Amino acid sequence: MDGTEHLTVQREGATLVLTLNRPDARNALSLAMLVGLYDGWIEADADDSVRSIVLTGAGGSFCAGMDLKALAGDRMRGEEHRDRLKADPDLHWKAMLRHHRPRKPVIAAVEGHCVAGGTEILQGTDIRVAGESATFGLYEVRRGLFPIGGSTVRLQRQIPRTHALEMLLTGRPYSAREAAGIGLIGHVVPDGTALAKALEIAEQVNACGPLAVEAVKASVYETAEMTETDGLAAELARGRPVFDTADAKEGARAFAEKRPPVYKRA
Repeated sequence: MDGTEHLTVQREGATLVLTLNRPDARNALSLAMLVGLYDGWIEADADDSVRSIVLTGAGGSFCAGMDLKALAGDRMRGEEHRDRLKADPDLHWKAMLRHHRPRKPVIAAVEGHCVAGGTEILQGTDIRVAGESATFGLYEVRRGLFPIGGSTVRLQRQIPRTHALEMLLTGRPYSAREAAGIGLIGHVVPDGTALAKALEIAEQVNACGPLAVEAVKASVYETAEMTETDGLAAELARGRPVFDTADAKEGARAFAEKRPPVYKRA
């Protein structure tokens, strides 16, 4: 996949790295970026050699959210991609991980601004790393807007409700340390090293059985709102078939033989 003018794609071993690439606008969302993101999620899931995805931003920022200048002028850059949006009116929500969840684990590597739509996309990722100077926040209410990317639903399920409501209702910025303290992100690292840390975590994921990884991720999300009884039943239904795979047998043999496993998604 080639990406678009605002979304670059590269491979790092078994990891697909998607980079929001509009640094002059702090990687504010554009049609080209949204199209590239959606295509990236689909490509990762379709390619069995991809075992994880890292999402990051170019130029020292993650994403500053919606392009407010374009919104004020009732237009967004990237008109050449408008036909994609017309063909699939849900594309932008899928790109922002509101209406789409990749099968593969998604690791966010955040530097600089990760605000408004950036924080909304972040909530669709699975593992989150940030440089110590990164800034988070849902600024929409300060602009008279609504965080319609899913935050009024997802944020309270990911962090304590009191923190979610404070973030949503004040529209104030949060430092990386504060974001980690309330559970929004998992790792705070020195500035400029978030991508390296994300790739390190991705390598750990990539070393595991891919069928097991995908089943575990699916189970976590599908049981999140179930009762414990229903969740445990769903877990068994999702997990039992993994034990019958060739990968599970390879994992056991490799452990017994004290060697790295060679998984084949079988």
